Amino acid sequence: MSFCPGHRYRIRIGLLGGSFNPAHEGHLHVAREAMRHAGLHQLWLMVSPGNPLKPAAGMAPLAARLASARQLADGRRIIATDIEARLGTRYTFDTMRELKRRFPAARFVWLMGADNLAQLPRWGRWRQIMRAMPMLVLPRPGATRRALAARAAKAYAPYRLPARAGLCLATAEAPAWILLPVKENPASATELRRKAEGAPP
Repeated sequence: MSFCPGHRYRIRIGLLGGSFNPAHEGHLHVAREAMRHAGLHQLWLMVSPGNPLKPAAGMAPLAARLASARQLADGRRIIATDIEARLGTRYTFDTMRELKRRFPAARFVWLMGADNLAQLPRWGRWRQIMRAMPMLVLPRPGATRRALAARAAKAYAPYRLPARAGLCLATAEAPAWILLPVKENPASATELRRKAEGAPP
């Protein structure tokens, strides 16, 4: 697709939310691939104040996780932010809605790993999430095929776009999603924490 309506005139921002406990090379890989394939002006690493689906045990303080994300970011195109804590939002749909309200001139793309797509129906208001912003789904080791066979992908199969439509994704009307056919990155925050603690893999 060589032309996308409104493509030139709005800033296109990718949103990669997560615990970043800690941030690692896999996050940077995702950020760079998303920016290239979706023609994004910026990508925000949104460090969550707390994931309702993850246990609090073993979770580093927000300041430490934000600092690790800032080590990956360049502060210009890839930006680490604690904006969810400042917005006071905890759930994804609330964050999406508030960002769209506060930045009406921006076009957002939500980034999600295939592992999260597989478990999306466990999230609050997951159908509203799918309809709030276009999504770019990144493959994850051992999770991609399972995600495509799972409930969310099947329910929204008619809205899946081909990978070649990536440059138009930011201006597509949600629901719209793309599975990006890029090499999987095996980096894992869990494994990094185990190594830091001296635990066996």
